[in-house]
Amino acid sequence: MKVKYFPDTDTAHVEFKDNDVHETKEISENIYIDIDAKGNLVGMTIEHAKANADLWEFSFQEMAHQTA
Repeated sequence: MKVKYFPDTDTAHVEFKDNDVHETKEISENIYIDIDAKGNLVGMTIEHAKANADLWEFSFQEMAHQTA
């Protein structure tokens, strides 16, 4: 997974897979998802990221798998 932030446009792009984008769908006015030919999620773009996603700080935390 890659996260890219473009401060000049306040846009964030999250790339989940390195697949070719078949289609981009508008989820809301400032959120778009990219899907591949099989309908799998490839990426997501968030415009006005600081306002819409509180993207002032980014952290990543992998959670341990818990068994029952």
